[in-house]
Amino acid sequence: MHSRNLKIGFLTLVALIVTTVAVAAQSNPRFGVWQIQSENPPPYKNIMTYEPYGNGGMEITVASTNAQGQDNEWGYVTMFDGVFREVRGQEGSATAVEVIDEQSTRILNRRDGHVYQVIVNTLSEDGNTISNEYVRFDENSKVTGVGHAIYKRIR
Repeated sequence: MHSRNLKIGFLTLVALIVTTVAVAAQSNPRFGVWQIQSENPPPYKNIMTYEPYGNGGMEITVASTNAQGQDNEWGYVTMFDGVFREVRGQEGSATAVEVIDEQSTRILNRRDGHVYQVIVNTLSEDGNTISNEYVRFDENSKVTGVGHAIYKRIR
């Protein structure tokens, strides 16, 4: 009987841990669907979707339509560990994401082995706005531009 109680206790503990991890993964405040705030007229749009991935990671998908109505979709996964991972939909591209603090991450975009852009992605305190600061580099790592975009949560 003692062995059976230990087994039940162990299985209960495992179930509790699995549930806790699942709830924690679901509770990342970035998970959801975000639309860029833009003055560009339709059909232009840019929508980011953040979903749970693996054990503590995130899958990011960006779906956009340009001013001429051409659709594009690309994405990547991250474990927030600064490791470059392939970007689907962008040949020769990889992205690495690392945590700066509770509200901000640093995203490094690389194409053909060269980091061409760094983004600081900051979540607002109310969790409904993401602010991206973009710094672009040439092949000599010289800054060629700085940009800014605001995304609002739509789901």
